Order: sequence, then structure tokens, then C-alpha cells
Amino acid sequence: MASRGVSLKAKGKSSKGSKGSENRFLSQSVKEWSTWAMRKAKVITHYGFIPLVIIIGMNSEPKPQLSQLLSPV
Repeated sequence: MASRGVSLKAKGKSSKGSKGSENRFLSQSVKEWSTWAMRKAKVITHYGFIPLVIIIGMNSEPKPQLSQLLSPV
């Protein structure tokens, strides 16, 4: 069986700058996505760190009470 390759080239005449603008669009969207992901990761880390420490502390041996985990003594 002969397989047909999928071409991503646009049909018709293309301008000289189309590949550069395509690369620029791709780099811009990667930059926007990474900025969005880092903002979400910052919020998740900010609000999730202390509860994570409490959960890990409650699952350790010996099993402490919640008041023992939260008290400074």
C-alpha cells in the first residue's frame, strides 16, 4: 500500500515572508502559553504548599493530631 504524505503547505502562491511570520506566530503562542502556565503554577504553589505540608504531616508516623501540627510547641 502506498501511503500519502500530508502536506502543510498552503495551496497557491505564497509570499516570501510567510514562513517567517509563521515562525513568529508559533513563537508568540509558545510564549503566551508558557506565561499562562507559569502564572497558574504560581497560584497553585502559593495556595497549595501549606495544605500539602499538613497532609504529609498527618500521614507520617506517629500520627499527630491537627492541633499538634499547627501549634509551634
